[in-house]
Parts: sequence; C-alpha cells; structure tokens
Amino acid sequence: MRHLKTLGPVPVLWDRWTLANPFAPRLTLRQLLAAAAPQTELMLDLKGGHPLLGPAVAAALPAGLRVTICSRSWRLLKSFARRNDVRVVHSVGSSRQLRALLRRFEGGVLDGISIHERLLDAETVAQLRRRADLLMSWPVNTVERARELVALGVDGLISDDLTRIAGEA
Repeated sequence: MRHLKTLGPVPVLWDRWTLANPFAPRLTLRQLLAAAAPQTELMLDLKGGHPLLGPAVAAALPAGLRVTICSRSWRLLKSFARRNDVRVVHSVGSSRQLRALLRRFEGGVLDGISIHERLLDAETVAQLRRRADLLMSWPVNTVERARELVALGVDGLISDDLTRIAGEA
C-alpha cells in the first residue's frame, strides 16, 4: 500500500499528478493492525523525524505480532531494538547516508537495510550484505532493474507500480 506525500505543515496530500483532500478520513495504524490477518507481516516505513513517533508506534504494536519497521530517521528505530517480534530495517536514500551507514555499522549485523536502487552496484551490495541479513531496494519499476538487483543479491524489491512490473514479466 502506498501513501500520499505531505508538504510538511501545509495541508496538502500529493503523489506525482494526484492531489487529495487532506481532511478526508485516513487509515490509522490501529485500524490497519485490526484489519490485517494474523499471519500477515506488515512493513511500516516511519516518515519524518518526530522523536515521539517511534515510541508511539512501538506502544501501538501488540506483543508477538511480527512487523518490519523501516525508517531513514535511524533514531526512530531505537524504540524497537529490544523487541524480538520486530525486524528493524535501516533505510538509505542518499550517498551521504550510505557512507554514514557503512561507517556506523562496520563489523555489525543489522536486521535489514532498505536502499534506493540508484545507490546499488556489485561492490555496494557486497558491503551491505556483510552488514545485514536482509537487503531491499526501492523504487524498482522495471523488470530489467529488478533482474539486475536480484542478480546482485538483493532480497526484496519495493515498487511504485507492481502492475507495471507484472505486466512486463
């Protein structure tokens, strides 16, 4: 499921050529958790950097529910560090953030890394595989790029439009 983007404090929701009413009801985390089948593992990508976001999401998750939590704001991930039912994925969207991850987690093993596809080549994938059990990439929107990334060793692909990739396969 995709989400619309915000313009920070400006009440506008958008994505590419779409604008949406920011005052329309939105699905809450509690509603999503109630609607998901018990065997479904959700991946929640925490956006922004508000310091209360991580603790609020951690408090809302029922114990024992298998969830993957991802964020480019790594400090938000600290709220999930001691939970064995949560897979913590560090997201990387820029070359600066990639360099920081490689330095910070030298010799360590992370649950997972989610990284923008433009940052990946054979050498980078090899470095990341030494640091993480799971490697995902986004946005992967062509069959050709999907095949390249899988051949490099990427485990999961995140797409803006799965129907476009499925239609090309």
